[in-house]
Amino acid sequence: MLSLTAFEHVINFSEMSQKAVLVGAGNVATQLGLTMSKAGYSIGMVISKTSKSSTVLAKKLNCPHSTNIHDIPLDTDIIIIAVNDDAIATVVKKIKHKSAHVLHTSGTTEMSVLKKHFKNCGVLYPLQTFSKDIAIDLTSTPLLIEGNSKKNTAILTHFAKNISKHIIFADSKKRKEIHLAAVFACNFSNYMYSIANTILKKEKLDISILSALIEETTKKAIKGNPELQQTGPAKRNDKITLKTHINLLKKNKDYQHIYKTLSQSIEKKYKK
Repeated sequence: MLSLTAFEHVINFSEMSQKAVLVGAGNVATQLGLTMSKAGYSIGMVISKTSKSSTVLAKKLNCPHSTNIHDIPLDTDIIIIAVNDDAIATVVKKIKHKSAHVLHTSGTTEMSVLKKHFKNCGVLYPLQTFSKDIAIDLTSTPLLIEGNSKKNTAILTHFAKNISKHIIFADSKKRKEIHLAAVFACNFSNYMYSIANTILKKEKLDISILSALIEETTKKAIKGNPELQQTGPAKRNDKITLKTHINLLKKNKDYQHIYKTLSQSIEKKYKK
């Protein structure tokens, strides 16, 4: 049960008057910053390692920018670290604001990297794929959150609800597993689309020819158990077709290796 003081803090943290600073100016920082700005939050500054990236995002958010993390205003309430996972620990050590709520947006980095340095901290991981120049509606995007205390989890929940309608509580262990699943479902799938696009381009065909196929596959995966929806030559063990495809890929050993590895894995899974 939250005390009255803590409850008042929750209300204050959810108010749009709170000043937030974005550390990072990449895909996640851009879309999160734009969403927060539309929701009425005051973005006090954008900090990025390069002046070019910080300038571009700051212009979109109509706020100051800097390449020096020590320039974070003293009255900052929320510091959101949205940088590459490998850079989080380094960034954390440079932040001197001990009273602000410090969040990172990583799917795999544990919250412990923040707990060592800040009294109020947590994780706000948007389960989505982002691009700087493609607007996205975060209101329906799952936000995986974790706070370092019950009070801070409640505070973070109120903040997250101003951004999305879909809030999920996930500790560092669970978040890592979800992120791993997301890499297979999104990043690896997109690379498969890239390979398909390369193959089609050789025949002067557009990837849009696969639109209906991709849409139906995705629809089936979301509605039911993907394991029950598997089709294709590897599942059927159509050796002639598999051999034909492998021969077509003989000029690209990387693609050929991927095809063989995936086909063998499918064959093994569905072997009767």
